Amino acid sequence: MIQQRAAGAIMGALIGDALGLGCHWYYDLDEMRRDCGAWVDGYLTPRPGRYHEGMRAGEPSQSAILLRMLLHSVLAHGEYSEADFTRRLDEDLFPQLDGTPFCGPGGYTNQSIREAWRRRVREGRSWQDCAGHADTTEGAERAIVLAALHARRPRRVAEAVSSHVALTQGDEAITSPCPPPIGNVLLEVYRSLEMHATLGRYLEDFTGSWIAPGAGARSFREKVPSPGRVRDSPSISA
Repeated sequence: MIQQRAAGAIMGALIGDALGLGCHWYYDLDEMRRDCGAWVDGYLTPRPGRYHEGMRAGEPSQSAILLRMLLHSVLAHGEYSEADFTRRLDEDLFPQLDGTPFCGPGGYTNQSIREAWRRRVREGRSWQDCAGHADTTEGAERAIVLAALHARRPRRVAEAVSSHVALTQGDEAITSPCPPPIGNVLLEVYRSLEMHATLGRYLEDFTGSWIAPGAGARSFREKVPSPGRVRDSPSISA
């Protein structure tokens, strides 16, 4: 049951992202209902001229692509590795961006990622100096993976999430102690999960099409957290 809740939290975020792709960023409810119907109960293709134009129904936005990237990293290493996640950004995501909103996988690049791209690619800064001041929720959206990983250790969740979000976002509304966007997400995850952090095999089976052949999570032992790496004591086995 606990493993099912863990997978449900992560898969629910991915499914919710895909459900929202076609009806994203409407500021006129009447217009949204005309285009999308009174109730969204299936995947929708974004209409021409809307955000995510050119994407197909059921495809992920860039937010979900980043969540999956973090999930793959955790499963591959059995822990959160800042070095591995940022390597994936450098090698897999940033070469597809040009610093403008309507460019890159997912059909739209959010402000915090654009600012991190500018600092990292154009200005050549280290990852410790790439956070911008976007007061948006991208970091909180990815926090679900880390909350699931360290579900029985709230302190480790706080350490991992704070370190992870600080890579791309430096605004005090986001990075202050227990900011509302992150705090609300983690609260809901904890309410629904109450889970043990042994979710590697279940998630690997559940999301097998997204996991590279042979890439699994390794068991690991509790160690003192070191820069760029936060460990937990319960094992994640593949």
